[in-house]
Amino acid sequence: MEQQREAGSIGMWVFLAQEIMFFGGLFMAYLLYRFKYPMAFAAGSNHLDWHLGAFNTVVLIVSSLTMALAVYYAQVGVRKLQIVFLVLTMILGTVFLGVKAVEYHEKYVDHLIPVAGMFDWDEKASPLPPNTTEQQVQMFYWIYFAMTGLHALHMIIGIGILAWLVYHAWRGRYSPEYHAPVEISGLYWHFVDIVWIFLFPLLYLLGRHFGEGH
Repeated sequence: MEQQREAGSIGMWVFLAQEIMFFGGLFMAYLLYRFKYPMAFAAGSNHLDWHLGAFNTVVLIVSSLTMALAVYYAQVGVRKLQIVFLVLTMILGTVFLGVKAVEYHEKYVDHLIPVAGMFDWDEKASPLPPNTTEQQVQMFYWIYFAMTGLHALHMIIGIGILAWLVYHAWRGRYSPEYHAPVEISGLYWHFVDIVWIFLFPLLYLLGRHFGEGH
């Protein structure tokens, strides 16, 4: 059983290494285009609601705590609390996705969806900085939706995994002797949370700070 647990953990770490490389490509694209179009990225960042981003950051930090507690109670064999904290983690993940849906809807209403016919920057309300084009700002939103959309997809998958864990926990499958699925799923959840910790300042804060001229 211990050998199976170690093999599962190694498999998850290999998978997470692959995910890091995948997200790393998106982060590299962000850095390259931000260096090339700094003022355009600042303008795009200023249209993101950092309050919602900060709220979602707190939500995911708390969800990491509840996931860690779920793993702990699986290890010690307290089924009731394990289920409680798994469900709480699912709820927090759902709250995060709900806030992202609100943000996406705001971008739709403001015509900031970076596809043909759906992107229209309102220069009267928000004049672009000198030597900045609408196409450059559109690139920021391409990267924004690519990174946050992929992250949201990982969150949806994570919630599905948690639902599977709750089902088996309810049936008493996990015990101090066998709880590897909960531990491995916890690694995945923490990885998704950490990715957001990087996305929040890069998308919501750094561009705004640059735009203020500091």
